[in-house]
Amino acid sequence: MTNIENDTPIDDGPIPETNGSETAETAAPESANDEVAQLAEQVAALQQDLLYARAETQNVTRRKDKEIADAHAYASTKFARDILSVADNLGRALAALSEEQRADEGIKPLITGLEATERELLSVFERNGITRIAAIGLPLDPNQHQAMLEIPSDKTPGTIVQEMQAGYMMKDRLLRPAMVGVAKAG
Repeated sequence: MTNIENDTPIDDGPIPETNGSETAETAAPESANDEVAQLAEQVAALQQDLLYARAETQNVTRRKDKEIADAHAYASTKFARDILSVADNLGRALAALSEEQRADEGIKPLITGLEATERELLSVFERNGITRIAAIGLPLDPNQHQAMLEIPSDKTPGTIVQEMQAGYMMKDRLLRPAMVGVAKAG
């Protein structure tokens, strides 16, 4: 080889000799196979990462959809809890009326109006999925009942024998536990 500027030969060093066992043709396929194997591993890792990312995206979407559905279904929970005291007071007012008061023609229209209001309120509760929790005669369920006192009774211990305040559920959520008295053992 010569240097173009001054036409002097350039010594590039000795030319490597091959012993015939390893040629350029055999070295290239081995390195190509190694490169293909590495690329295949990378592709497999990326495919796995893609599957994980898709699964995570589906989980996030499901959670979001459930949260939106719950928000729609239970948006009025606070209002429903607040209105329960109105229903309690209306029921107490009607329960406090004696038979003589109910028979009095002067307040009969008022009583009729209170009863109609209570029926309408219970109808609104029903339309919105608000239900009263059953209590009397059932065993105490700490998920729905709050035991306030024990009462001596001939019933099985732990059975509800008195209800001080009604409990309510809104669909599958507890709005307020029923406050109850339970039978006491002997």
